[in-house]
Amino acid sequence: MPFTGRFGIEEEFALLDAFTLVPVSAEGVHAAVLGDVHGGGRLSAEFMTSQVEAATEPVGSLAQARDQLVRMRRTLAQHAPEGSVVAATGAPFALAGAARVTSTPHYDDVSQLIGRLASEHTVNGLHVHVEVTGDEERVRALLRLRETLPLLLALSANSPFAFGVPAGLVSWRSTLIRRLPVSWGPPIFTDADHYRRTVDRLVGIGLLPARSSVSWAVRLSEQYDTVETRVADAQLEVEDTLLLAALIRAIVLADDVMPTSSAPDDLDASLWLAARHGMQARFCTADGGSESAWAAAERVLAGIRPVLDELGDAEFVDDRLAYLRADGTGAERQLRAHASGGVEALAELFSRPDHPLA
Repeated sequence: MPFTGRFGIEEEFALLDAFTLVPVSAEGVHAAVLGDVHGGGRLSAEFMTSQVEAATEPVGSLAQARDQLVRMRRTLAQHAPEGSVVAATGAPFALAGAARVTSTPHYDDVSQLIGRLASEHTVNGLHVHVEVTGDEERVRALLRLRETLPLLLALSANSPFAFGVPAGLVSWRSTLIRRLPVSWGPPIFTDADHYRRTVDRLVGIGLLPARSSVSWAVRLSEQYDTVETRVADAQLEVEDTLLLAALIRAIVLADDVMPTSSAPDDLDASLWLAARHGMQARFCTADGGSESAWAAAERVLAGIRPVLDELGDAEFVDDRLAYLRADGTGAERQLRAHASGGVEALAELFSRPDHPLA
């Protein structure tokens, strides 16, 4: 059996000024916390100096992932300077001037490639790796995930502000990502050789500085034997993160259950609608029609339920989806907070103990 069921999660956060919610340097936090975390997980610097990434070790259950994620979030919050907040949001409320890129050989190459876009690229994502043995199996898993990208984006929408005002889109992060080369939905690959040849060609013509710079919303990891889903915004709450991880793992493990043939223009349209409307969107369907985001959720859930049952994740997924129906996605919660109390209420939302980043 090529699927182990093991997975890993990477969460990205931004250190924001608590009074303006613009990014501030996290280099002091970096000096205090970067490295392995006792009990599992690792904290590292990200693309911008205002960012931090928290990555779990490979885990086999949601409970193991939850333990590591909570511990790393609490560690970050404890080391946030006075007057700042560690925000689990896909993009900051506002920017003030040009942000600074963390200087590493890889980030320097990326920054040189994308020019002025680099200074505006303060985005926080949620990346989920699912372990799959064998390149051909990994490509088939990628194609299954490709079909569900609009739904995963809609469920994860958590970046509704740009330039200090509502963006009119619930995932501003994903629209910023779209400006990068080789982003959003990947092509339909016939096999692993097709995937490798495609990426090598893009590197060869200078569209990517390295194979690891592919920004498709789902890709094959160059470092691990995993399929890596990169479509989601960073999530307000650990439980939101775990819902997406549970769904993604089950889709990967539901071998040959999900269709794998959405036309690129249909996928692109559905992704844009997900970024604009979240779970109020309608998506293109293979028969030329459309379906609501919640209908898509029910369809996908029906296909993966045997896997969720086997893993023991079904009750959690059902309960968390019910919570999202009632309370809204992260973007909807952010917009409500801002409408009720402005920047102060939004900062308080980022600092709530039950996230936990406090």
